[in-house]
Amino acid sequence: MTVEDLLIFGKSHCHSDHAKILLAEIIEKNPLELLNYLKEEVPVEKKELYQKEILALEQGKPLQYVMGYVNFYGIRFEIDERVLIPRFETEELVENTIKYINQYFNEPVDIIDLGCGSGVIGLTLEKKVSTKTVDLIDISKDALEVAHKNCGNLNSKAQIIESDFFEKIDKKYDVIISNPPYIMEDEEIDSIVKKNEPSLALYGGKDGLDCYKKILKEISYHMKERCIVAFEIGYKQFSSIKELIKKYLPNAKIEVKKDLSEKERMIFIFQNIE
Repeated sequence: MTVEDLLIFGKSHCHSDHAKILLAEIIEKNPLELLNYLKEEVPVEKKELYQKEILALEQGKPLQYVMGYVNFYGIRFEIDERVLIPRFETEELVENTIKYINQYFNEPVDIIDLGCGSGVIGLTLEKKVSTKTVDLIDISKDALEVAHKNCGNLNSKAQIIESDFFEKIDKKYDVIISNPPYIMEDEEIDSIVKKNEPSLALYGGKDGLDCYKKILKEISYHMKERCIVAFEIGYKQFSSIKELIKKYLPNAKIEVKKDLSEKERMIFIFQNIE
């Protein structure tokens, strides 16, 4: 079969953009240049792989899981069903954190990524700012296996620790960052997310705040004298989380930032930082 034949097949079973992206990945071409290869014959093994993966898309499997990777902040990360698919909002969290680290710290920083999943947050920060150490923390052995792969692919020196947030941590950090599970138990979410992504990485208890409560209860023991804390949050959770922060870090400065959809999506906490 030719590239054109496979594109026709793909578009008959899923979104045309997904059909193009997937085929380009399999035959190792730029998706914007596929039209230049329409008459090219595709090897049988690649044809069969494409058809199999197209049918997986048709059955509701997310494109990122089918392809087995995502590009996050310009870096390629392996992912699969054991970890959450990174969102654009999380890239915004990382972008703002990079800005604040560069603004407030002149020396290499110690960073902890709580609930790291595939490791995209901590490993991106390791690549983009000057770090002394990066610790990747998750309670899920499965997720940490994916993070370990990404560490290897990126030649990272990050330490991977299986822990329920701070439970097994006895260290202090300049930067504490987390995108924890924050969906409420009864909250309606897209079926493709609910059916495919790990519930452990999605749901944060009845009010969606269980993980923030756990983290903030122990956080003061793990903050250096000057420290930045960065959270991704549900867009309706700012006021509730702000009250938790005031309870456990009464002297900290709190800043909320909106995402590109103008929703309150990020909280930054500044301890002894002006």
